[in-house]
Amino acid sequence: MNDVATSAQSWKVTLPCTRAEAEALEGDIAAFSLMDRPPVLMTSEAKPDDEDSWQLDAYFEGKPSPAAIKLLKTLVPSATGVKPVVLQLPDEDWVTLSQQGLEAVTAGRFHVRNLASDPKRRGHVNLLIAASRAFGTGQHETTAGCLMMLDRMRRVGMRARNVADIGTGTGLLAFAALTLWPRAHAIASDIDPVAVEISADNARTNGVALGDGPGQLALVTAAGVDHPALIGRAPYDLLIANILAGPLIELAPALCAVVEDGGTIILAGLLKEQAGAVLAAYRAQGMRLAERSDRGDWPTLRLRKRPSIGWKRPRRLSAAARGEAPGFGSL
Repeated sequence: MNDVATSAQSWKVTLPCTRAEAEALEGDIAAFSLMDRPPVLMTSEAKPDDEDSWQLDAYFEGKPSPAAIKLLKTLVPSATGVKPVVLQLPDEDWVTLSQQGLEAVTAGRFHVRNLASDPKRRGHVNLLIAASRAFGTGQHETTAGCLMMLDRMRRVGMRARNVADIGTGTGLLAFAALTLWPRAHAIASDIDPVAVEISADNARTNGVALGDGPGQLALVTAAGVDHPALIGRAPYDLLIANILAGPLIELAPALCAVVEDGGTIILAGLLKEQAGAVLAAYRAQGMRLAERSDRGDWPTLRLRKRPSIGWKRPRRLSAAARGEAPGFGSL
């Protein structure tokens, strides 16, 4: 869906809303899930002395189209008839600006903070993922769903020795996996080299060692699993892919090929209505659904590879299906 112009300049659209509408916008909005570059939505009190006077700010990477603005207005019915304020922002880091002040998120044993000044939570694994140019701060329902799925896997005694996080974003899910299985080998990838740089910075901030040994995290820039380091470390007993339904379906043969017999794949980034198509693509590759957990409109799927399939070293696919998912990283 092409709902923003090709320009990378940042834009902000502001609309008034009620407190009830603002609270309903917590989490992520299914209506924007199919956009190539969905906006980041922020709500705040517009008038401190009026508790029902709020505003919605939507940050777009590129000038929003009339269709995108029309879709945004459907989220706040009280603004019907109100002309939105559309502003072109200075050339700044728009994702960082829009994420400033996000509340910490607790998912299972994990407590993810956005600011160093946020207090740690006693009895939890505290991770600091600052607002940045990459997505995956833990705020997205799919990221939190993956954290909770990983936590449950550890609680029931499941083990991971060789982990891959495809479309890592900020590195958060790879960090979580290494926290749960500290002697595992782990590799994380993203198609965006900026995300890989940010993941390296976040690793240092959170005390995650970078490298190729046990308990260390390797980072590579790659589309899907199309990278010698990812193929060379296969097969994986745990693979995490928190991206979007379209690329998850496209990547199904390549991802399943690098997972060992009996291994686990965690999939997220899909909507409820997309789960059937995603599951069909992975069942065709010999996977079975072991667990499903929904957070709002966003399911997290845990799949196991059937023993009858076994593991085959991945081969380069055809030019039309190289195991890539251009333009997608972790949510």
